[in-house]
Amino acid sequence: MTTEPALALEHCRPLRGSEHLLDLARASALLGCLPGWRIAEAGVLQKDFTFASYAATLLFVNTVAGLAEREDHHPDLEVGYGRVKVSYSTHDVGGLSRNDFICAAKIEALAAI
Repeated sequence: MTTEPALALEHCRPLRGSEHLLDLARASALLGCLPGWRIAEAGVLQKDFTFASYAATLLFVNTVAGLAEREDHHPDLEVGYGRVKVSYSTHDVGGLSRNDFICAAKIEALAAI
């Protein structure tokens, strides 16, 4: 079984095509490695983060943006005062891929620091 730390050590790779689309069983198994994350109705991996200040919120957003650039896999971010919703989906495969879970695990590792 894959664990969150193991996922966080992987790197995203370019994926195109539905053969990289995770089925519900595999996505659910990977979801078990990510506390607080959920698969939303639209088949999007999401988590809400809260922060004590706007500055802390922006620091998190900028850190996630740097991670996204490094991995070349970018989430949708909804930002407000003291809150950020992170949403992952791989458009090139038409839903969830392993890359989504890798990046979520990397964010979890950052949030634990």
